[in-house]
Amino acid sequence: MSASSSGIVAGLTAAALATVGYLAHQAAETLPAGLGTAARTGAAPAAGTSKAPQVKRDPTALPGDSGKGARVVYSLRGDRVWLVAGDEAVSRTFEVEPSTVDPAPGSYSVTSRSNAVTGSDGVPVEHVVRFADVDGVVIGFSAAVGGPSAPAPARDPKVRTGGIRESRADGDAMWTFATIGRRVVVVR
Repeated sequence: MSASSSGIVAGLTAAALATVGYLAHQAAETLPAGLGTAARTGAAPAAGTSKAPQVKRDPTALPGDSGKGARVVYSLRGDRVWLVAGDEAVSRTFEVEPSTVDPAPGSYSVTSRSNAVTGSDGVPVEHVVRFADVDGVVIGFSAAVGGPSAPAPARDPKVRTGGIRESRADGDAMWTFATIGRRVVVVR
């Protein structure tokens, strides 16, 4: 091998190493944040990720998948109820204490009502509005008697109860709104 050909080989090798080094640097600069051995600070978000802040949904907003028309909407995840008029106006929304047995998501109708009874947990309740039955456990809304906001009873998760508890004021509103046949929509 002549001196001139070894110089050419050395030059080509150096050029190849420089190119590989440059390409490696470019690849490192375009890595998404958090990938690789060390996260880079001040890096731009990876392609396809949004810089927009996450918008939290208002927990009092009526769920979009709750149907149309006059109805009671009950959210299992939110432990919240909405009383919705026929014009889609929410006349009242409030939190509830869930029962130990949940109805499946879907559409139901109010089947029976009682002004005052003893709940399946032994607590006197009023304004009971029943709408579902799950394996023999009747599900309905009620308010505990004993003051404007009687404390929720200690619930034993092993005891199957169907009473969804509301405050007495909310129970009064439910009683007036949820007459026999009124639709009750249960959403996740």
